Amino acid sequence: QVQLVESGGGLVQPGGSLRLSCTTSGIIFGAYVMGWYRQAPGKQRELVATINSSGSTNYADSVKGRFTISRDNAKNTVYLQMNSLKSEDTAGYSCNAHHPVWRTNYWGQGTQVTVSS
Repeated sequence: QVQLVESGGGLVQPGGSLRLSCTTSGIIFGAYVMGWYRQAPGKQRELVATINSSGSTNYADSVKGRFTISRDNAKNTVYLQMNSLKSEDTAGYSCNAHHPVWRTNYWGQGTQVTVSS
């Protein structure tokens, strides 16, 4: 049973911060590239950030300098620290686990982030 469970979403004012968590089970966590994606109403899903097993990261240009992705292999968990939030960050955020050898993908159920005054 593979499970990815996100938490930490909610309503926050512009300029505020949130930390999202994604806890996994049923996978060999260290073998997977972990990522965060988001989809806003009327827009296509976009990649926010990824982190591989050694800690190398990639970010979308729109979040560079504001968001930080990290992972705790002992806890099988990936995080997304979001600072200086903007209304444009409002979206459903989903956690993804990608196995680069077997070319499999697992997804969490998503968590809503709303940035509004």
